[in-house]
Amino acid sequence: MASFPTCSSAELTPLLGLAANATAAADYICNRFTATSDKFTDTTYAIDNTYLLFSAYLVFAMQLGFAMLCAGSVRAKNTMNIMLTNVLDAAAGGLSYYIFGFAFAFGGPSNGFIGKHNFGLKSIPSAVYDYSFFLYQWAFAIAAAGITSGSIAERTQFVAYLIYSSFLTGFVYPIVSHWVWSSDGWASATRTSGSLLFGSGAIDFAGSGVVHMVGGIAGLWGALIEGPRMGRFDRSGRSVALRGHSASLVVLGTFLLWFGWYGFNPGSFLTISKSYDSSNGFYGQWSAVGRTAVTTTLAGCTAALTTLFSKRLLVGHWNVTDVCNGLLGGFAAITSGCAVVEPWAAIVCGFVAAWVLIGCNILAEKFKYDDPLEAAQLHGGCGSWGLLFTGLFAKKKYVHEIYATGRPYGLLMGGGGKLLAAQIIQILVIFGWVSVTMAPLFYALKKLNLLRVSKEDEMQGMDMTRHGGFAYIYHDEDGSSHPPLGFTMRKIEPSSASPSPNNNTGNVVV
Repeated sequence: MASFPTCSSAELTPLLGLAANATAAADYICNRFTATSDKFTDTTYAIDNTYLLFSAYLVFAMQLGFAMLCAGSVRAKNTMNIMLTNVLDAAAGGLSYYIFGFAFAFGGPSNGFIGKHNFGLKSIPSAVYDYSFFLYQWAFAIAAAGITSGSIAERTQFVAYLIYSSFLTGFVYPIVSHWVWSSDGWASATRTSGSLLFGSGAIDFAGSGVVHMVGGIAGLWGALIEGPRMGRFDRSGRSVALRGHSASLVVLGTFLLWFGWYGFNPGSFLTISKSYDSSNGFYGQWSAVGRTAVTTTLAGCTAALTTLFSKRLLVGHWNVTDVCNGLLGGFAAITSGCAVVEPWAAIVCGFVAAWVLIGCNILAEKFKYDDPLEAAQLHGGCGSWGLLFTGLFAKKKYVHEIYATGRPYGLLMGGGGKLLAAQIIQILVIFGWVSVTMAPLFYALKKLNLLRVSKEDEMQGMDMTRHGGFAYIYHDEDGSSHPPLGFTMRKIEPSSASPSPNNNTGNVVV
Protein backbone atom coordinates (compact mmCIF):
# COMPACT_ATOMS: atom_id res chain seq x y z
CA MET A 1 0.00 0.00 0.00
CA ALA A 2 1.35 3.40 -0.97
CA SER A 3 2.29 5.81 1.86
CA PHE A 4 1.93 9.56 1.72
CA PRO A 5 4.01 12.25 3.51
CA THR A 6 2.56 13.79 6.68
CA CYS A 7 2.09 17.46 7.40
CA SER A 8 3.23 19.09 10.67
CA SER A 9 1.92 22.53 11.61
CA ALA A 10 4.95 23.00 13.87
CA GLU A 11 7.25 22.65 10.87
CA LEU A 12 5.05 24.76 8.61
CA THR A 13 4.54 27.76 10.93
CA PRO A 14 8.12 29.15 10.67
CA LEU A 15 7.83 29.04 6.88
CA LEU A 16 4.89 31.43 7.02
CA GLY A 17 7.05 34.12 8.68
CA LEU A 18 5.64 36.63 11.14
CA ALA A 19 2.28 36.83 9.45
CA ALA A 20 -0.69 37.18 11.75
CA ASN A 21 -2.36 33.94 12.71
CA ALA A 22 0.55 31.98 11.20
CA THR A 23 -0.17 29.07 13.54
CA ALA A 24 -3.83 28.95 12.60
CA ALA A 25 -2.93 29.12 8.91
CA ALA A 26 -0.46 26.27 9.32
CA ASP A 27 -3.07 24.18 11.13
CA TYR A 28 -5.60 24.83 8.37
CA ILE A 29 -3.16 23.93 5.58
CA CYS A 30 -2.07 20.75 7.34
CA ASN A 31 -5.67 19.71 7.98
CA ARG A 32 -6.47 20.15 4.28
CA PHE A 33 -3.36 18.26 3.30
CA THR A 34 -4.16 15.39 5.70
CA ALA A 35 -7.72 15.15 4.40
CA THR A 36 -6.43 14.96 0.82
CA SER A 37 -3.83 12.37 1.80
CA ASP A 38 -6.49 10.26 3.53
CA LYS A 39 -8.63 10.44 0.42
CA PHE A 40 -5.75 9.17 -1.70
CA THR A 41 -5.18 6.34 0.80
CA ASP A 42 -8.85 5.40 0.70
CA THR A 43 -8.80 5.46 -3.09
CA THR A 44 -5.74 3.19 -3.15
CA TYR A 45 -7.47 0.69 -0.86
CA ALA A 46 -10.59 0.82 -3.04
CA ILE A 47 -8.62 0.25 -6.25
CA ASP A 48 -6.69 -2.68 -4.81
CA ASN A 49 -9.78 -4.31 -3.30
CA THR A 50 -11.74 -3.86 -6.51
CA TYR A 51 -8.87 -5.43 -8.44
CA LEU A 52 -8.79 -8.39 -6.06
CA LEU A 53 -12.57 -8.84 -6.18
CA PHE A 54 -12.54 -8.78 -9.99
CA SER A 55 -9.76 -11.38 -9.97
CA ALA A 56 -11.80 -13.52 -7.55
CA TYR A 57 -14.76 -13.38 -9.93
CA LEU A 58 -12.53 -14.53 -12.78
CA VAL A 59 -11.14 -17.44 -10.75
CA PHE A 60 -14.64 -18.43 -9.68
CA ALA A 61 -15.73 -18.40 -13.33
CA MET A 62 -13.19 -21.18 -13.83
CA GLN A 63 -15.68 -23.46 -12.04
CA LEU A 64 -17.91 -23.14 -15.09
CA GLY A 65 -14.91 -24.04 -17.22
CA PHE A 66 -14.22 -27.10 -15.06
CA ALA A 67 -17.88 -28.12 -15.31
CA MET A 68 -17.93 -27.88 -19.11
CA LEU A 69 -14.57 -29.61 -19.47
CA CYS A 70 -15.64 -32.45 -17.17
CA ALA A 71 -19.02 -32.84 -18.86
CA GLY A 72 -17.48 -33.08 -22.31
CA SER A 73 -14.79 -35.52 -21.16
CA VAL A 74 -17.16 -38.14 -19.74
CA ARG A 75 -19.72 -40.30 -21.51
CA ALA A 76 -23.17 -38.82 -21.91
CA LYS A 77 -24.73 -41.18 -19.38
CA ASN A 78 -22.73 -39.53 -16.55
CA THR A 79 -23.14 -35.88 -17.51
CA MET A 80 -25.54 -34.87 -14.74
CA ASN A 81 -23.41 -36.64 -12.17
CA ILE A 82 -20.18 -34.84 -13.03
CA MET A 83 -21.95 -31.47 -13.32
CA LEU A 84 -23.49 -31.90 -9.89
CA THR A 85 -20.12 -32.74 -8.35
CA ASN A 86 -18.71 -29.49 -9.72
CA VAL A 87 -21.54 -27.54 -8.12
CA LEU A 88 -20.92 -29.31 -4.82
CA ASP A 89 -17.20 -28.60 -4.93
CA ALA A 90 -18.08 -24.92 -4.76
CA ALA A 91 -20.93 -25.24 -2.27
CA ALA A 92 -19.39 -27.66 0.22
CA GLY A 93 -16.00 -26.00 -0.21
CA GLY A 94 -17.52 -22.61 0.56
CA LEU A 95 -18.75 -23.65 4.00
CA SER A 96 -15.72 -25.71 4.96
CA TYR A 97 -13.30 -22.99 3.89
CA TYR A 98 -15.32 -20.35 5.77
CA ILE A 99 -15.48 -22.34 9.02
CA PHE A 100 -12.00 -23.91 9.06
CA GLY A 101 -9.99 -23.52 5.88
CA PHE A 102 -9.25 -19.80 5.88
CA ALA A 103 -8.15 -19.90 9.52
CA PHE A 104 -5.85 -22.86 8.92
CA ALA A 105 -4.34 -21.09 5.92
CA PHE A 106 -4.03 -17.45 6.99
CA GLY A 107 -4.98 -17.31 10.67
CA GLY A 108 -1.88 -15.54 11.91
CA PRO A 109 0.06 -14.91 14.00
CA SER A 110 0.68 -18.62 14.23
CA ASN A 111 3.34 -21.29 13.81
CA GLY A 112 4.94 -22.44 10.57
CA PHE A 113 2.65 -25.46 10.14
CA ILE A 114 -0.93 -24.26 10.60
CA GLY A 115 -2.91 -21.08 11.21
CA LYS A 116 -4.96 -20.75 14.40
CA HIS A 117 -7.02 -17.55 14.21
CA ASN A 118 -9.99 -16.11 12.30
CA PHE A 119 -12.24 -19.20 12.34
CA GLY A 120 -15.53 -18.24 10.71
CA LEU A 121 -13.85 -14.98 9.54
CA LYS A 122 -13.62 -13.67 13.09
CA SER A 123 -11.80 -10.30 13.19
CA ILE A 124 -12.22 -9.83 9.42
CA PRO A 125 -11.88 -7.20 7.99
CA SER A 126 -8.62 -6.13 9.57
CA ALA A 127 -5.55 -4.13 8.66
CA VAL A 128 -4.14 -7.31 7.07
CA TYR A 129 -7.10 -9.01 5.34
CA ASP A 130 -10.43 -7.89 3.94
CA TYR A 131 -13.40 -9.94 2.73
CA SER A 132 -12.11 -9.75 -0.82
CA PHE A 133 -9.03 -11.74 0.20
CA PHE A 134 -11.19 -14.51 1.66
CA LEU A 135 -13.29 -14.71 -1.50
CA TYR A 136 -10.19 -14.92 -3.67
CA GLN A 137 -8.62 -17.67 -1.58
CA TRP A 138 -11.88 -19.63 -1.47
CA ALA A 139 -11.99 -19.62 -5.27
CA PHE A 140 -8.51 -21.17 -5.26
CA ALA A 141 -9.51 -23.82 -2.71
CA ILE A 142 -12.48 -25.07 -4.71
CA ALA A 143 -10.32 -25.14 -7.85
CA ALA A 144 -8.14 -27.76 -6.15
CA ALA A 145 -11.22 -29.81 -5.28
CA GLY A 146 -12.49 -29.54 -8.85
CA ILE A 147 -9.24 -31.00 -10.17
CA THR A 148 -9.64 -34.08 -8.00
CA SER A 149 -13.22 -34.71 -9.13
CA GLY A 150 -12.03 -35.20 -12.71
CA SER A 151 -9.70 -38.06 -11.77
CA ILE A 152 -12.42 -40.17 -10.14
CA ALA A 153 -15.24 -39.34 -12.56
CA GLU A 154 -17.81 -41.88 -13.86
CA ARG A 155 -17.53 -44.38 -11.01
CA THR A 156 -17.64 -42.56 -7.68
CA GLN A 157 -20.50 -42.39 -5.21
CA PHE A 158 -22.05 -39.04 -4.55
CA VAL A 159 -21.40 -39.13 -0.80
CA ALA A 160 -17.70 -39.69 -1.43
CA TYR A 161 -17.55 -36.41 -3.35
CA LEU A 162 -19.10 -34.55 -0.42
CA ILE A 163 -16.69 -36.05 2.10
CA TYR A 164 -13.45 -35.62 0.17
CA SER A 165 -14.35 -32.13 -1.10
CA SER A 166 -15.05 -30.81 2.41
CA PHE A 167 -11.91 -32.44 3.81
CA LEU A 168 -9.69 -31.19 0.99
CA THR A 169 -10.88 -27.58 1.05
CA GLY A 170 -11.25 -27.39 4.83
CA PHE A 171 -7.99 -29.00 5.92
CA VAL A 172 -5.58 -30.53 3.37
CA TYR A 173 -5.33 -27.61 0.94
CA PRO A 174 -5.29 -24.83 3.61
CA ILE A 175 -2.30 -26.40 5.36
CA VAL A 176 -0.26 -26.33 2.15
CA SER A 177 -1.29 -22.77 1.36
CA HIS A 178 -0.25 -21.79 4.90
CA TRP A 179 3.21 -23.29 4.36
CA VAL A 180 3.81 -21.47 1.08
CA TRP A 181 1.69 -18.31 1.09
CA SER A 182 1.23 -17.24 4.71
CA SER A 183 3.68 -14.84 6.27
CA ASP A 184 4.14 -17.46 9.03
CA GLY A 185 4.60 -20.49 6.76
CA TRP A 186 7.85 -22.44 7.09
CA ALA A 187 8.39 -22.56 3.30
CA SER A 188 6.97 -19.14 2.46
CA ALA A 189 9.02 -16.68 0.43
CA THR A 190 7.16 -13.87 2.24
CA ARG A 191 7.87 -15.19 5.74
CA THR A 192 8.30 -12.44 8.35
CA SER A 193 8.96 -14.58 11.43
CA GLY A 194 11.94 -16.92 11.44
CA SER A 195 14.48 -17.77 8.76
CA LEU A 196 13.65 -18.49 5.14
CA LEU A 197 14.00 -21.96 3.65
CA PHE A 198 17.54 -21.99 2.16
CA GLY A 199 17.54 -18.21 2.56
CA SER A 200 15.00 -18.05 -0.23
CA GLY A 201 11.66 -19.65 0.54
CA ALA A 202 9.70 -21.54 -2.09
CA ILE A 203 8.32 -19.36 -4.88
CA ASP A 204 4.92 -20.64 -5.97
CA PHE A 205 3.39 -17.37 -7.04
CA ALA A 206 -0.09 -18.55 -8.06
CA GLY A 207 -0.15 -22.22 -7.15
CA SER A 208 1.48 -24.79 -9.45
CA GLY A 209 2.17 -26.70 -6.26
CA VAL A 210 -0.34 -25.31 -3.77
CA VAL A 211 -3.36 -25.71 -6.04
CA HIS A 212 -2.49 -27.94 -9.00
CA MET A 213 -0.23 -30.48 -7.32
CA VAL A 214 -2.57 -30.76 -4.33
CA GLY A 215 -5.59 -31.42 -6.54
CA GLY A 216 -3.66 -33.67 -8.90
CA ILE A 217 -2.03 -35.84 -6.22
CA ALA A 218 -5.36 -36.19 -4.39
CA GLY A 219 -6.93 -37.33 -7.65
CA LEU A 220 -4.05 -39.73 -8.24
CA TRP A 221 -4.71 -41.55 -4.98
CA GLY A 222 -8.45 -41.52 -5.48
CA ALA A 223 -8.19 -43.08 -8.94
CA LEU A 224 -5.55 -45.62 -7.84
CA ILE A 225 -7.58 -46.83 -4.87
CA GLU A 226 -10.84 -46.86 -6.79
CA GLY A 227 -9.43 -48.60 -9.85
CA PRO A 228 -10.13 -48.02 -13.55
CA ARG A 229 -13.59 -47.73 -15.08
CA MET A 230 -15.22 -50.87 -16.38
CA GLY A 231 -14.07 -51.50 -19.93
CA ARG A 232 -11.11 -49.13 -19.76
CA PHE A 233 -8.69 -52.04 -20.22
CA ASP A 234 -9.56 -55.32 -21.89
CA ARG A 235 -8.80 -58.78 -20.51
CA SER A 236 -5.36 -58.80 -22.09
CA GLY A 237 -4.56 -55.47 -20.44
CA ARG A 238 -4.71 -53.37 -23.59
CA SER A 239 -6.04 -49.83 -23.33
CA VAL A 240 -9.57 -49.19 -24.60
CA ALA A 241 -10.50 -45.57 -25.25
CA LEU A 242 -13.63 -44.45 -23.39
CA ARG A 243 -13.96 -41.12 -25.12
CA GLY A 244 -15.92 -38.19 -23.81
CA HIS A 245 -19.17 -37.49 -25.57
CA SER A 246 -18.68 -33.82 -26.53
CA ALA A 247 -15.55 -32.18 -27.90
CA SER A 248 -17.60 -28.97 -28.11
CA LEU A 249 -18.00 -28.85 -24.33
CA VAL A 250 -14.30 -29.62 -23.87
CA VAL A 251 -13.34 -26.66 -26.07
CA LEU A 252 -15.86 -24.37 -24.36
CA GLY A 253 -14.55 -25.37 -20.94
CA THR A 254 -10.96 -24.85 -22.04
CA PHE A 255 -11.64 -21.30 -23.22
CA LEU A 256 -13.49 -20.49 -20.00
CA LEU A 257 -10.54 -21.78 -17.97
CA TRP A 258 -8.16 -19.76 -20.16
CA PHE A 259 -10.20 -16.65 -19.46
CA GLY A 260 -10.29 -17.35 -15.72
CA TRP A 261 -6.53 -17.91 -15.60
CA TYR A 262 -6.09 -14.15 -16.09
CA GLY A 263 -7.53 -13.79 -12.60
CA PHE A 264 -5.66 -16.81 -11.29
CA ASN A 265 -2.13 -15.67 -12.18
CA PRO A 266 -2.12 -11.85 -12.52
CA GLY A 267 -4.63 -11.60 -9.68
CA SER A 268 -2.21 -13.29 -7.29
CA PHE A 269 -0.40 -9.98 -6.89
CA LEU A 270 -3.44 -9.09 -4.72
CA THR A 271 -2.81 -5.37 -5.33
CA ILE A 272 -2.07 -3.32 -8.43
CA SER A 273 -1.27 0.21 -7.25
CA LYS A 274 2.25 -0.41 -5.94
CA SER A 275 5.14 1.51 -7.55
CA TYR A 276 8.53 -0.15 -8.07
CA ASP A 277 10.66 2.69 -9.35
CA SER A 278 9.99 6.33 -8.43
CA SER A 279 12.17 7.53 -11.31
CA ASN A 280 9.91 5.78 -13.84
CA GLY A 281 6.30 6.61 -13.09
CA PHE A 282 5.11 4.35 -15.88
CA TYR A 283 6.63 1.24 -14.25
CA GLY A 284 5.08 -0.46 -11.25
CA GLN A 285 3.08 -3.47 -10.16
CA TRP A 286 0.61 -2.75 -12.93
CA SER A 287 3.42 -3.54 -15.37
CA ALA A 288 4.19 -6.80 -13.55
CA VAL A 289 0.50 -7.72 -13.74
CA GLY A 290 0.58 -7.23 -17.51
CA ARG A 291 3.81 -9.21 -17.85
CA THR A 292 2.28 -12.06 -15.86
CA ALA A 293 -0.69 -12.20 -18.22
CA VAL A 294 1.73 -12.34 -21.15
CA THR A 295 3.83 -15.18 -19.70
CA THR A 296 0.64 -17.10 -18.89
CA THR A 297 -0.59 -16.70 -22.45
CA LEU A 298 2.69 -17.71 -24.08
CA ALA A 299 3.13 -20.84 -21.97
CA GLY A 300 -0.37 -22.07 -22.76
CA CYS A 301 -0.10 -21.31 -26.47
CA THR A 302 3.28 -23.02 -26.77
CA ALA A 303 2.05 -26.11 -24.93
CA ALA A 304 -1.02 -26.32 -27.16
CA LEU A 305 0.99 -26.16 -30.39
CA THR A 306 3.63 -28.57 -29.09
CA THR A 307 0.91 -31.05 -28.18
CA LEU A 308 -0.79 -30.63 -31.54
CA PHE A 309 2.24 -31.54 -33.62
CA SER A 310 3.64 -34.09 -31.16
CA LYS A 311 0.42 -36.07 -31.06
CA ARG A 312 0.17 -35.84 -34.84
CA LEU A 313 3.56 -37.52 -35.08
CA LEU A 314 2.77 -40.08 -32.39
CA VAL A 315 -0.77 -41.15 -33.28
CA GLY A 316 -1.27 -39.81 -36.80
CA HIS A 317 -4.14 -37.35 -36.40
CA TRP A 318 -5.03 -33.92 -35.05
CA ASN A 319 -6.95 -34.25 -31.77
CA VAL A 320 -8.68 -31.20 -30.32
CA THR A 321 -9.10 -32.80 -26.86
CA ASP A 322 -5.37 -33.48 -26.60
CA VAL A 323 -4.61 -29.90 -27.65
CA CYS A 324 -6.97 -28.54 -24.98
CA ASN A 325 -5.29 -30.66 -22.30
CA GLY A 326 -1.86 -29.57 -23.52
CA LEU A 327 -2.93 -25.92 -23.31
CA LEU A 328 -4.11 -26.37 -19.73
CA GLY A 329 -0.90 -28.22 -18.88
CA GLY A 330 1.07 -25.19 -20.01
CA PHE A 331 -1.05 -22.94 -17.81
CA ALA A 332 -0.64 -25.23 -14.79
CA ALA A 333 3.15 -25.21 -15.24
CA ILE A 334 3.62 -21.44 -15.67
CA THR A 335 1.43 -20.67 -12.64
CA SER A 336 4.37 -20.98 -10.23
CA GLY A 337 6.81 -18.64 -11.94
CA CYS A 338 4.49 -16.48 -14.06
CA ALA A 339 5.46 -13.27 -12.24
CA VAL A 340 9.23 -13.80 -12.03
CA VAL A 341 10.23 -15.02 -15.49
CA GLU A 342 10.70 -13.38 -18.87
CA PRO A 343 8.20 -14.03 -21.69
CA TRP A 344 10.76 -16.06 -23.65
CA ALA A 345 11.20 -18.38 -20.65
CA ALA A 346 7.44 -18.98 -20.60
CA ILE A 347 7.77 -20.47 -24.09
CA VAL A 348 10.34 -22.94 -22.73
CA CYS A 349 7.97 -23.74 -19.87
CA GLY A 350 5.08 -24.49 -22.21
CA PHE A 351 7.16 -26.63 -24.55
CA VAL A 352 8.44 -28.86 -21.76
CA ALA A 353 5.03 -29.00 -20.06
CA ALA A 354 3.49 -30.51 -23.20
CA TRP A 355 6.04 -33.33 -23.19
CA VAL A 356 5.63 -33.84 -19.44
CA LEU A 357 1.91 -34.37 -20.01
CA ILE A 358 2.50 -36.74 -22.93
CA GLY A 359 5.03 -38.72 -20.90
CA CYS A 360 2.73 -38.93 -17.87
CA ASN A 361 -0.10 -40.20 -20.07
CA ILE A 362 2.15 -42.91 -21.53
CA LEU A 363 3.11 -44.02 -18.01
CA ALA A 364 -0.54 -43.95 -16.90
CA GLU A 365 -1.53 -46.26 -19.73
CA LYS A 366 1.40 -48.56 -19.08
CA PHE A 367 0.45 -48.98 -15.42
CA LYS A 368 -3.31 -49.21 -16.19
CA TYR A 369 -4.12 -46.00 -14.40
CA ASP A 370 -7.47 -44.51 -15.44
CA ASP A 371 -8.07 -40.77 -15.17
CA PRO A 372 -10.92 -39.61 -17.45
CA LEU A 373 -9.67 -36.00 -17.54
CA GLU A 374 -5.93 -36.67 -17.23
CA ALA A 375 -6.16 -34.50 -14.13
CA ALA A 376 -3.39 -36.14 -12.10
CA GLN A 377 -1.03 -36.14 -15.08
CA LEU A 378 -1.89 -32.59 -16.11
CA HIS A 379 -2.06 -30.84 -12.76
CA GLY A 380 0.26 -33.06 -10.77
CA GLY A 381 2.88 -33.64 -13.46
CA CYS A 382 2.87 -30.22 -15.09
CA GLY A 383 2.52 -28.51 -11.71
CA SER A 384 5.68 -30.25 -10.51
CA TRP A 385 7.53 -29.16 -13.63
CA GLY A 386 6.34 -25.60 -13.04
CA LEU A 387 7.99 -25.50 -9.62
CA LEU A 388 11.27 -26.79 -11.04
CA PHE A 389 11.02 -24.32 -13.91
CA THR A 390 10.77 -21.42 -11.46
CA GLY A 391 13.90 -22.59 -9.67
CA LEU A 392 15.73 -22.58 -12.99
CA PHE A 393 14.47 -19.44 -14.77
CA ALA A 394 13.38 -16.90 -12.11
CA LYS A 395 14.91 -13.53 -12.98
CA LYS A 396 16.85 -11.54 -10.38
CA LYS A 397 15.11 -8.22 -11.04
CA TYR A 398 11.60 -9.63 -10.77
CA VAL A 399 12.34 -11.72 -7.67
CA HIS A 400 13.76 -8.66 -5.90
CA GLU A 401 10.83 -6.46 -6.93
CA ILE A 402 8.14 -8.87 -5.81
CA TYR A 403 9.78 -10.49 -2.78
CA ALA A 404 12.89 -8.77 -1.41
CA THR A 405 16.28 -7.50 -2.48
CA GLY A 406 19.09 -10.01 -2.15
CA ARG A 407 16.97 -13.11 -2.58
CA PRO A 408 18.30 -16.11 -4.56
CA TYR A 409 16.90 -16.49 -8.07
CA GLY A 410 16.96 -19.00 -10.91
CA LEU A 411 19.90 -21.40 -11.31
CA LEU A 412 20.14 -20.88 -15.08
CA MET A 413 19.89 -17.11 -14.58
CA GLY A 414 23.02 -17.04 -12.42
CA GLY A 415 21.31 -17.12 -9.04
CA GLY A 416 22.73 -20.35 -7.64
CA GLY A 417 20.85 -23.44 -6.51
CA LYS A 418 19.15 -22.28 -3.31
CA LEU A 419 15.83 -21.40 -4.93
CA LEU A 420 15.83 -24.65 -6.89
CA ALA A 421 16.49 -26.58 -3.67
CA ALA A 422 13.52 -24.86 -2.02
CA GLN A 423 11.35 -25.76 -4.99
CA ILE A 424 12.35 -29.42 -4.81
CA ILE A 425 11.55 -29.50 -1.09
CA GLN A 426 8.12 -28.04 -1.86
CA ILE A 427 7.41 -30.77 -4.42
CA LEU A 428 8.39 -33.51 -1.98
CA VAL A 429 6.44 -32.19 1.00
CA ILE A 430 3.28 -31.54 -1.03
CA PHE A 431 3.37 -35.06 -2.44
CA GLY A 432 3.97 -36.48 1.03
CA TRP A 433 1.33 -34.39 2.80
CA VAL A 434 -1.44 -35.05 0.30
CA SER A 435 -0.54 -38.74 0.21
CA VAL A 436 -0.72 -39.23 3.99
CA THR A 437 -4.03 -37.37 4.25
CA MET A 438 -6.02 -38.18 1.12
CA ALA A 439 -4.91 -41.78 0.50
CA PRO A 440 -6.17 -43.01 3.90
CA LEU A 441 -9.43 -41.10 3.36
CA PHE A 442 -10.10 -42.75 0.00
CA TYR A 443 -9.08 -46.14 1.39
CA ALA A 444 -11.47 -45.75 4.34
CA LEU A 445 -14.30 -44.79 1.99
CA LYS A 446 -13.57 -47.88 -0.07
CA LYS A 447 -13.64 -50.15 2.99
CA LEU A 448 -16.95 -48.60 4.07
CA ASN A 449 -18.39 -49.18 0.57
CA LEU A 450 -18.85 -45.44 0.13
CA LEU A 451 -16.40 -44.89 -2.70
CA ARG A 452 -17.40 -46.74 -5.87
CA VAL A 453 -20.85 -47.29 -7.34
CA SER A 454 -22.14 -50.75 -8.17
CA LYS A 455 -21.36 -52.46 -11.49
CA GLU A 456 -24.99 -52.04 -12.55
CA ASP A 457 -24.94 -48.30 -11.86
CA GLU A 458 -21.66 -47.91 -13.69
CA MET A 459 -22.90 -49.80 -16.74
CA GLN A 460 -26.22 -47.99 -16.99
CA GLY A 461 -24.79 -44.60 -16.09
CA MET A 462 -25.28 -42.66 -12.88
CA ASP A 463 -27.55 -40.09 -14.49
CA MET A 464 -30.34 -42.65 -14.74
CA THR A 465 -29.65 -44.72 -11.61
CA ARG A 466 -28.60 -41.95 -9.21
CA HIS A 467 -29.97 -38.67 -10.54
CA GLY A 468 -33.38 -39.47 -11.95
CA GLY A 469 -32.74 -39.17 -15.67
CA PHE A 470 -30.32 -38.22 -18.41
CA ALA A 471 -28.90 -34.75 -18.95
CA TYR A 472 -30.28 -34.87 -22.48
CA ILE A 473 -31.71 -37.48 -24.81
CA TYR A 474 -29.03 -39.51 -26.49
CA HIS A 475 -28.06 -42.92 -27.83
CA ASP A 476 -24.79 -44.22 -26.38
CA GLU A 477 -22.71 -45.98 -29.02
CA ASP A 478 -21.27 -48.55 -26.59
CA GLY A 479 -24.73 -49.97 -26.08
CA SER A 480 -24.35 -50.00 -22.32
CA SER A 481 -27.12 -47.49 -21.71
CA HIS A 482 -30.83 -48.12 -21.97
CA PRO A 483 -32.51 -45.41 -24.06
CA PRO A 484 -35.22 -43.54 -22.20
CA LEU A 485 -38.76 -43.38 -23.43
CA GLY A 486 -39.18 -40.85 -26.18
CA PHE A 487 -37.12 -39.94 -29.21
CA THR A 488 -33.36 -40.44 -29.11
CA MET A 489 -30.88 -39.34 -31.71
CA ARG A 490 -28.37 -41.66 -33.31
CA LYS A 491 -25.59 -41.27 -35.82
CA ILE A 492 -26.48 -41.54 -39.52
CA GLU A 493 -23.95 -43.77 -41.20
CA PRO A 494 -23.05 -43.06 -44.87
CA SER A 495 -24.61 -45.49 -47.31
CA SER A 496 -23.96 -46.13 -50.97
CA ALA A 497 -27.52 -47.27 -51.54
CA SER A 498 -30.06 -44.80 -52.85
CA PRO A 499 -32.83 -43.85 -50.47
CA SER A 500 -36.05 -45.69 -51.06
CA PRO A 501 -39.19 -46.55 -49.13
CA ASN A 502 -37.51 -49.87 -48.25
CA ASN A 503 -34.10 -48.35 -47.49
CA ASN A 504 -34.71 -45.56 -45.00
CA THR A 505 -31.91 -44.39 -42.70
CA GLY A 506 -34.03 -42.37 -40.32
CA ASN A 507 -32.39 -40.28 -37.63
CA VAL A 508 -34.78 -41.02 -34.81
CA VAL A 509 -35.75 -44.17 -32.99
CA VAL A 510 -38.53 -44.68 -30.48
